[in-house]
Amino acid sequence: MGNACVMALRRLFGVIHRREQLDKVTFQGQLQAARAEVLRCGRTAVPAGRHSQNLAKRLAKYGESYFEFVTTPGVEPTNNLAEQAIRFVVIDRLITQGTRSEKGDRWCERIWTVIASCAQQGRSVFDYLYRAVVAYFHNEKVPSLLPNDG
Repeated sequence: MGNACVMALRRLFGVIHRREQLDKVTFQGQLQAARAEVLRCGRTAVPAGRHSQNLAKRLAKYGESYFEFVTTPGVEPTNNLAEQAIRFVVIDRLITQGTRSEKGDRWCERIWTVIASCAQQGRSVFDYLYRAVVAYFHNEKVPSLLPNDG
């Protein structure tokens, strides 16, 4: 299994490296075939060892998802952007030890959403919060956090 899987992975990456030389339909066909071969190889004739069996189970359950970034343009191979977006939340919880009530949890969720949304859009958190408070006291609609919406 090990050598066959290594060869299947080499073929998969060989297709990826030839992307510029292939037309789109041919590339997608070869890519899908190579991906299917890697998954087939990782799911069949698996050695009896615990690690091999665990990998085979993960490939059977999540194998299609593991290669989504390879076959779908725009999908990143890692979740670094998501991790970076919530890093400040993790640090805050570590420092403050969290909240002691559901009301506190809801407040943190909301303020963290504001902070993350404004950061992703390059907007000022202070400006957004100022406008939200003014809107509240003037009985007006709170500004939107959606991009290009307010």
